[in-house]
Amino acid sequence: MQFQKKIVAVISWGLVAGWMALIFFLSAQQGEQSANLSGGITELVHQIVEQVAPDAEFKMDEISFFVRKNAHFFAYMLLAILTLNAVRRSGGHGWLSMGVAFVISLLYAISDEVHQLFVPGRSGQVSDVLLDSAGALAGIALYALISYLLNGKRKDKNKKRAN
Repeated sequence: MQFQKKIVAVISWGLVAGWMALIFFLSAQQGEQSANLSGGITELVHQIVEQVAPDAEFKMDEISFFVRKNAHFFAYMLLAILTLNAVRRSGGHGWLSMGVAFVISLLYAISDEVHQLFVPGRSGQVSDVLLDSAGALAGIALYALISYLLNGKRKDKNKKRAN
């Protein structure tokens, strides 16, 4: 059983490293490549909005801004979820494990923005680090909420079995 727990912890950290690598890869794209990628996503969002609310008037640059900023938020939300899971699978508990997951996510967000300073057509922004941090906090809160709900259900099942 102990061996299985170690394997799960290693896989969990592998997922963290893989997600960080994807973030790094996307951040390494030059400005034009990045704009083309987000432009395609923006066009898809625009088409969906037109179908759902045909009378709504949106500017493409507003949708593009929305898409790009949400990408930051959700990328770091998932990074924090994966990191908190890995920390917990490695034996971390409680608030300390949440703090460790947040600090890892924050430091990676900072390093990502510094990395972008060296990519042609890109820039590092403090506002993106703040947005990434908000995403990380949301991910940690979501993980904690789901864990709380699942643990409550497990405790209820164990109480019923004991009776």
